[in-house]
Amino acid sequence: MQVESLIAFLFVGAVSGWLAGKLMRGGGFGLIINIVVGVIGALIGGYIFNVVGISAGGIIGSIVIATVGAGVFLFVADLVRRK
Repeated sequence: MQVESLIAFLFVGAVSGWLAGKLMRGGGFGLIINIVVGVIGALIGGYIFNVVGISAGGIIGSIVIATVGAGVFLFVADLVRRK
């Protein structure tokens, strides 16, 4: 993986984790946790968008997909934590 790709990957993870935290909980989780949530969200969002047949390109599309996935992840994690 090239350094530029890694930086872009971490940037998308941080932004999408922060956005999902804002949307789902009203705040972020800190840089490291935002990146982790964003990366997990990118995997989940990529799967969901692939199943539905929607594709989005570029950095904005990646952030949207990762944010949707991170939101789903946080929603499910909140359900599990409540039980």
